Parts: sequence; C-alpha cells; structure tokens
Amino acid sequence: MIRTVKMGFVVGLLAAGIAAGPAMAQDSMKQDSMKQDDMNMKHDGMMHEESAKRLFTGKFSGKVHKTEGRATVYQQADGRLLLRLTGFRTSNGPDVHVVLLAIKDQSENANSLKSNTERVELGKLKGNEGDQNYEIPAGTDLSKFTTVSIYCERFNANFGAAPLEKF
Repeated sequence: MIRTVKMGFVVGLLAAGIAAGPAMAQDSMKQDSMKQDDMNMKHDGMMHEESAKRLFTGKFSGKVHKTEGRATVYQQADGRLLLRLTGFRTSNGPDVHVVLLAIKDQSENANSLKSNTERVELGKLKGNEGDQNYEIPAGTDLSKFTTVSIYCERFNANFGAAPLEKF
C-alpha cells in the first residue's frame, strides 16, 4: 500500500514536471527574445537611448493607410543622427521606404508626393510593425527636412507621416 502511494507520488511529480516544461521553455524563449531585441537595437545603429540626445519627435498618422507610432531623432554621443520608430504600425506594401520630407506641415502631406518634393532617403522599411532604427545621412538639415514619411515608391503613395517638432 505504501509502495503504491509512493509510486503515485513519483508519477504525479513527473507529470507536473512535464506540464511545467513548456511554460518554463516559453519563459526562457521570451527572455532570449528580449535579449535579441536589445542586440538588434545595438546592431541597428544605437547603443543606448539614455546616452543619445533626443532632438525631434512626432506622431505618425495616415488617412488612406492607417499608420501609428512615434518617430524620434536622436543625436548619438559620436554626433551621428538616428531616426527611431517606436510603437510603429502601418499597412504592408511593395517597395515601402522611410524618407525625410521638406514640407512645412502635415496639411501638405497628401496621399501622393509631388515629384519636386525634396526628400532624404533613409532606406527600405524594415517591417510594417515594431520598433526600428534608420541612420540619417551626415549633413542632413533637420530644420529643412521636418517630416518623416512612410512612402510606397511603386504607387507614389504616402502611407503615413510624422511631422517633427523640437523635443
């Protein structure tokens, strides 16, 4: 009888351990994912937000393509400028880029851009959701290029824009 109880106890412990295994593995994977995000941020151009000075910021909006999140321009300790998108989300699309535009306000921000609109290309959009960094070319005049645009080259469509204001 005691032997049967002990055996039942051991089997119960084994079953509990097997059930807890996936949860413990998920926690481990979640921590690994957070570490990977930190590594991506470091490899993506910015070592630590605390050591970088915030210069400009703005919130995204989009009428035709719902776009949300925040764009912030940082000056790093070495003087390099970096655009960081946080809480970012937009539509998926072909040939979508991040550009700085020389427009004065958001009311000028139509669904399509005029061919003569001055712009600075920051690169292809890295993803339609999530935080991401883009290096701003040296010498870019941020008093002139005051709006961040998520722009689809193929269809000349502005998915969303964030007018930048001094921080």
